[in-house]
Amino acid sequence: MGREHWKKIWVGSAGNMVEWFDWFVYASFAPYFAGAFFPEGDDTAKLMNTAGIFAVGFFMRPVGGWLLGRVGDRRGRKAALTLTVTLMSASAVLIAVAPTYAVAGYGGAVVLLLARLLQGLSVGGEYAASATYLTEASAPEHRGFASSFQYVSMTAGQILGLGLLLGLQHTLSDRALHAWGWRVPFVVGALGAAVVFYLRRNMLETEVYEETGADRADRGTLRALWAHRREAFLVVALTMGGTVAYYTYTTYLTKYLSNSAGLPKPTATLVSLCALVVFACLQPLAGRLSDRIGRRPLLITFAVGSTLLTVPILTMLRHAGSFWPALGLSLLALVVVTGYTSINACVKAELFPTGIRALGVALPYAIANALFGGTAEYVALWFKDAGIEAGFSWYVAGCAAVSLVVYLTMRETRDIDLGRVGTAPTGPKRDRLPVS
Repeated sequence: MGREHWKKIWVGSAGNMVEWFDWFVYASFAPYFAGAFFPEGDDTAKLMNTAGIFAVGFFMRPVGGWLLGRVGDRRGRKAALTLTVTLMSASAVLIAVAPTYAVAGYGGAVVLLLARLLQGLSVGGEYAASATYLTEASAPEHRGFASSFQYVSMTAGQILGLGLLLGLQHTLSDRALHAWGWRVPFVVGALGAAVVFYLRRNMLETEVYEETGADRADRGTLRALWAHRREAFLVVALTMGGTVAYYTYTTYLTKYLSNSAGLPKPTATLVSLCALVVFACLQPLAGRLSDRIGRRPLLITFAVGSTLLTVPILTMLRHAGSFWPALGLSLLALVVVTGYTSINACVKAELFPTGIRALGVALPYAIANALFGGTAEYVALWFKDAGIEAGFSWYVAGCAAVSLVVYLTMRETRDIDLGRVGTAPTGPKRDRLPVS
């Protein structure tokens, strides 16, 4: 790839990293600020309250997907990406200054809720805008490789959040972390978003978008998306298993290791951090492999592995007892999940023509995340609170099994032409109907 392509990938990835740093530190630091906003009940009840607000943020993602996807299709990928990071910066500031229960009663929880709604709005557009941008910015033979950097940057954001958490755990007392230390990552996130805003203001638009222009009245509209409803439903179905598995082994993993497996919080954090570093390194390798052998083989491998291995992995993790067994099992799970994460961005972008690509990826993906990804942690804690924690393992495996059926019946997308410009279903059947 040329220098300009690498520049586009770098700028898109850097912004995505900060966006997801802000998104994930909420979950990572939840054990420390849960009591500040919800002082009543046991630890699991407090975590359920904060997890509930975490899930609510996901239900704003379809709204953000619709609004910002429309901006991305009508005004350009650059405009959408600049707007998303602005919204994320504002939400980080709100959480950083939110008053505790002792100061404002449940008023602080309301501020927390508003901030998460704003984050949901931002991330709802960020995923599609960055997926579309990274896919369009690369040569056809490198699309899988280039788009894999979306999850590299997403994971890098989480690694930075966990690294900051680990550093604070070793430099501040547990009391200080619960009192005020949990605010630090949100201040860092707001500052990082300001830097990314500058980078995105000067980023280059993709050639695919510039060549097609924005003169069609139906670009980025729900009517145009309805013309591609099969592809939209396909995005929901193929996302279902992947998003549940991803959030289980990333966002929820640290709390599972400390709250269920009984590992000390610093040890649980270190396990997650080390596993995610390896996970991030695997993404470009798997993305490049998909450019050679296609997307479906990787998706099918993920779904089969997740369906068959989720129950034994989560069961053994609950009894891991120490760092190394927990790390080994976490790595095994994330290697399986890589079959989905490394290529899902380009697969979804390849389903739609240019005029509806951002909205086509954003809205159905956000709906799937609201229904499955955002609720994964809350569902896990519900099973635990009900005394049937093992039921969550079967839930994750079942979601993967549903997606497996989709992967087995969908058509390959690797060689589809991204330059097709229409929003109505035109052109060869393989370009508009990637399902057998």
